[in-house]
Amino acid sequence: METIPITTEFIKLQDLLKLAALVSTGGEAKRAIEAGEASVNGETCVQRGKKLRAGDAVLFRGHELTVAYADR
Repeated sequence: METIPITTEFIKLQDLLKLAALVSTGGEAKRAIEAGEASVNGETCVQRGKKLRAGDAVLFRGHELTVAYADR
């Protein structure tokens, strides 16, 4: 599992996928999320703007990510 540090209160799902370099563009993220390729905390998520906070876990194309605050 890879930990992705953030410096804001939350990060949107599509932005997390871009930050983790799992997609190249926002358009690619949008299509993949809307196709049901991402799950958040064990549930399929089709909202590309889903707000993720520290402790949230994402599974995308076999990659497991967790969100953490960078300053803590």
